[in-house]
Amino acid sequence: MNRKHTREIRVGNLSIGNNAPIAIQTMWSQPFPAEHDDTAYEQLLTSLRTYATMGCSVIRFSYPSSDDKAVFSRICKESPMPVVADIHFDWKLAIEAIACGAHKIRINPGNIGAKWKVEEVVRAAAAHGCAIRIGLNGGSLPLRLREGDHAAGMVATALEYLEWFESWSFDQTVVSVKHTDVETTYRAYRELSRQTGYPLHLGVTEAGGVITAVTRSTWVLGRLLHEGIGDTIRISITDDREHEIAAAREILRTVGLESGGIRLVSCPRCGRASFDSQAFLKRIQGRLLQVDAPLTVAIMGCQVNGPGEAAHADIAITGIGNRVYLYEKGKLVKEVRSETAEEELFKRIEELAHA
Repeated sequence: MNRKHTREIRVGNLSIGNNAPIAIQTMWSQPFPAEHDDTAYEQLLTSLRTYATMGCSVIRFSYPSSDDKAVFSRICKESPMPVVADIHFDWKLAIEAIACGAHKIRINPGNIGAKWKVEEVVRAAAAHGCAIRIGLNGGSLPLRLREGDHAAGMVATALEYLEWFESWSFDQTVVSVKHTDVETTYRAYRELSRQTGYPLHLGVTEAGGVITAVTRSTWVLGRLLHEGIGDTIRISITDDREHEIAAAREILRTVGLESGGIRLVSCPRCGRASFDSQAFLKRIQGRLLQVDAPLTVAIMGCQVNGPGEAAHADIAITGIGNRVYLYEKGKLVKEVRSETAEEELFKRIEELAHA
């Protein structure tokens, strides 16, 4: 596929657009820790490091209050990835978040207030080297556009705001036009891509739980990515953030835009299974997602699938009761005890990754 060439935007040390790798984003879902609660703060940083290891490139935080100024400033300095501040309604909070060190802010200029307030925010961003995402969705369109075609309304509104920004000599802008309806989302991004060269952040808003969110996002974003549209991506899921990152990486891998990381193969389990592949996979999946090596790992429930259907896997694990076996490219290489199977698997993955 041929990706559309877009303007390069700098978000901290990350490049977005201009054929840079598509950046995966997620959003922090918990309140900020108290200013002097070092334990909670370290737990937050540990989570961010885990996200980064899994392939996340950008982390977004809601910034609803000046009470969090000190902690947010510290996060901006110490985060392992660029930090985005999500701002609604209060233009002064947007300027404050920029001063705290946010690498990008996400605003809908329509709910920031008067145009002069938006200009103040944009000028502050320019002064601090901070990028801006214009984030639009169907529920936040200007009133005059809410009764018509939401896709056309979002595109027209985004283009109007881009004209504002350009009139203030600001071009470090990313745009999103998300919607809960998948076809509206698809049409909006296609049309916006046709009319502008700014990088686009892809997503379906309020997509639901794991199953509905991944299904809807795959249908919409997979098509857009296949057409070369999109520079950053978030799979919005009402669940743990690790699922968002994993789903985004898998979509990028499936459409051929990312080759790193573990490609996981696992059987759905059946009546002949005597090895609890489901429980084993649930236990190790998060750890697998933190391995960046381009390996195929198969978790199979019986010795039919182990050496047979998983013959193409770099490494496969299966078993009969308490007896667990490791295969490589369909050949048995080792029998291990069930209680040591996880460590034996990861030991071999590590060896293959550095072979």
